[in-house]
Amino acid sequence: MSDNSKFTKRQFIKRAGLVTAGGVSASTLAAPYVRAQSPIRWRLQTYAGPALAEHVVKPAIDAFNTAANGEMVIELFTADQLVPQGELFRAVQRGTIDACQSDDDSMASPVDVSVFGAYFPFASRYGLDVPVLWNWYGLKEIWEEAYGEIEGVTWLSAGAWDPCNFVTTKPIRSVDDLNGLRVFTFPTGGRFLTRFGVVPVTLPWEDIEVAIQTGEIDGVAWCGATEAYTVGWADVTQYYLTNNINGAWAGSFFANTDRWNELPEHLKTLFNMAMDSSHYYRQHWYWWGEAHYRTTGGKLELTTIPEAEWKRVEDEALVFWDEVAQESERSARVVEILKNYAETMRNAGAPYRYT
Repeated sequence: MSDNSKFTKRQFIKRAGLVTAGGVSASTLAAPYVRAQSPIRWRLQTYAGPALAEHVVKPAIDAFNTAANGEMVIELFTADQLVPQGELFRAVQRGTIDACQSDDDSMASPVDVSVFGAYFPFASRYGLDVPVLWNWYGLKEIWEEAYGEIEGVTWLSAGAWDPCNFVTTKPIRSVDDLNGLRVFTFPTGGRFLTRFGVVPVTLPWEDIEVAIQTGEIDGVAWCGATEAYTVGWADVTQYYLTNNINGAWAGSFFANTDRWNELPEHLKTLFNMAMDSSHYYRQHWYWWGEAHYRTTGGKLELTTIPEAEWKRVEDEALVFWDEVAQESERSARVVEILKNYAETMRNAGAPYRYT
């Protein structure tokens, strides 16, 4: 071995140190996204009370937290727990909370399309109508456009809940029985129902059961059978009107824009999947529950207004649609979509529409 090929112990250690340092530097520069020392933390408030939240959102949030594997944790809060429902939009906009699950209507979103959130009269017959309208008839793009004009809040995804039926302490067997009925309901639904003498009442969600028991209100026009049984309202009412003013509540997820934009793409994707999971769970849970509780619930007597008489309410809804269409160009576009969709469903016949 020549002198040039010999290494001293000192030279070997020196060269090994340089290689090791270089390796660390290279791996540091090439490292992918890794979990921060502290996880990203969000607070999300739902419109739903504790018993209902167990179904409409908690399974999806629990799954997200598990799949996020410590990179992000979402704390779930129920109706009015951090802020009143009517202040929910502003709370997300200010960053008081990071995200919410709600309809546009009851959380007072300052967009013209908020009137179509929750229960726009007779906009749908079944739960599947809502995702179809948003994903295949253009409502998704209209919602993105509307919320794109508002700073601080990003609309993320819409899905369906249950139908809107009357659950009351007094029987309803004709349209005239609606006159004078005091019910807890959504802003737009209440605005429409006043045409038939209904008196809409706004109260905190957790006060509804006591308000029914004390006679302050005669019931709710807020949900279907599934919710009435799940949250305990079936325990303090006696009657369930099978005619509904809408086949599915339309609600959405929203996030504070800065908080949303700060998320890495893989966590955005994961949250999108969690929202889809929530939408899917509700589709089958509500569809099961509406039939199950009507037939086996045992607590509520079912009443029905004859179809020919109920047509008065359906026809008045179309007048209401045209009035809302005059409120803005964008509202007119939504109403036109609803009319086209309804016509398509009627022309398609069963199982899309039976009447």
